[in-house]
Amino acid sequence: MAENEDKKNGIENVSGKVEETKKEDEYEKLCFICHRPESVAGKMIDLPNHISVCSDCMQRSFDAMNNGGFDYSQFMNMPGGMNMNFGDMENQIPKSQRVKKKKTEEEKEPVLNIRNIPAPHKIKAQLDEYVVGQEYAKKAMSVAVYNHYKRVATDTLDEIEIEKSNMLMIGPTGSGKTYLVKTLAKLLDVPLAITDATSLTEAGYIGDDIESVVSKLLAAADNDVDKAEQGIIFIDEIDKIAKKKNTSQRDVSGESVQQGMLKLLEGSEVEVPVGANSKNAMVPLTTINTKNILFICGGAFPDLELIIKERLNKQASMGFGADLKDKYDHDKAILEKVTIEDLRMFGMIPEFLGRLPIVFTLQGLDEDMLVKILKEPKNAILKQYQKLLALDEVKLEFDEGALHSIAKKAIKKDTGARALRAIIEEFMLDIMYEIPKDDNIGQVTITQAYIEGTGGPVIQLRGQEVPRIGQSGQ
Repeated sequence: MAENEDKKNGIENVSGKVEETKKEDEYEKLCFICHRPESVAGKMIDLPNHISVCSDCMQRSFDAMNNGGFDYSQFMNMPGGMNMNFGDMENQIPKSQRVKKKKTEEEKEPVLNIRNIPAPHKIKAQLDEYVVGQEYAKKAMSVAVYNHYKRVATDTLDEIEIEKSNMLMIGPTGSGKTYLVKTLAKLLDVPLAITDATSLTEAGYIGDDIESVVSKLLAAADNDVDKAEQGIIFIDEIDKIAKKKNTSQRDVSGESVQQGMLKLLEGSEVEVPVGANSKNAMVPLTTINTKNILFICGGAFPDLELIIKERLNKQASMGFGADLKDKYDHDKAILEKVTIEDLRMFGMIPEFLGRLPIVFTLQGLDEDMLVKILKEPKNAILKQYQKLLALDEVKLEFDEGALHSIAKKAIKKDTGARALRAIIEEFMLDIMYEIPKDDNIGQVTITQAYIEGTGGPVIQLRGQEVPRIGQSGQ
């Protein structure tokens, strides 16, 4: 029996080692000295304990020894001699800095096959389940994504080359820009990197290099270059890299960043650091082609409405039939009238805008939309709280007046849908604290009076027909 057990353990150990070797083979070898991957540095020289050194570094090491008058006889007589402990060096390079090997053309599998790319109406139908309103934005995104992945899947089968469908989303804060992109990437099951343009600076200055946006996508794709080359990059706060007006200082985070991003948006091969935001001697670099990466840029573009109004007033204020100056002051759909010229006046350079052919706007959220956001999406905030209380076998209800009161409070905060969570957290705190104390509570109804501070929630005990009023803060 013991012998059989030993054999079984031996087989398990061997299979474990084989599996580990297979996993190691998926990754490129990295030079222990210069940290360059095999695809950049060339053939590696293998040393004991999985240590690899590129031929350039090995040659430089020998040259340094020869030119420095190194005495090899002393080296041989040193404690340990040639039997250096390579085991201690083996794990010096972390896994996060190792790149998966690129597949050959025959091995490559498209992220999405042309036959299983969901049609635009199907993409929009799935977005409808999670995102309330913003019909035009969802339609524009669905068509752009469908066309982009058709382009990737066919890989331009003939001489007609299809242009990239990069997008620019304009909408007030909290209108759902980031949420739309997150939902889209989840539905398509492709790698997604979300980054912020505020931290980007020109190469050589403190901050993230422009290539760091691609580096984040590589990390999201588990360091698989082939997968990353067909992913989505969402750059938020893109309005923060507008040209700075009336400044004598060097604009390292504005126009120069826009110019640096031109090659990424259009499609080119860029060297990106693996597992870090900026290039340095200790971080390996790999090459990524951005021609099939879909770039989506989003921003609130504050005061863009003023630029649009100024242009519209100039056009409509000449002659006897001129419109009144305040005609557009209360126009809620003013952002929809945006043109490329308005964005150029805001501070975006023409070359940058030219690489974002699809421009669309998101509407600001009104009271009715906020009420829908509270209760309609698949993972609506109310549904989340109802599920939490259902785990305590308590039913949670919100009356219609309470929902409208929450929406009104959110509008005053002027941060869009983000305000809803904060407001509900505030009112649900006491309820979530008190409910677990009493096993007799069967239902809680949040009333308008409770939200407005003039009453409390309606609490109903199990088996009780007539509810009693609970005081807020009990």
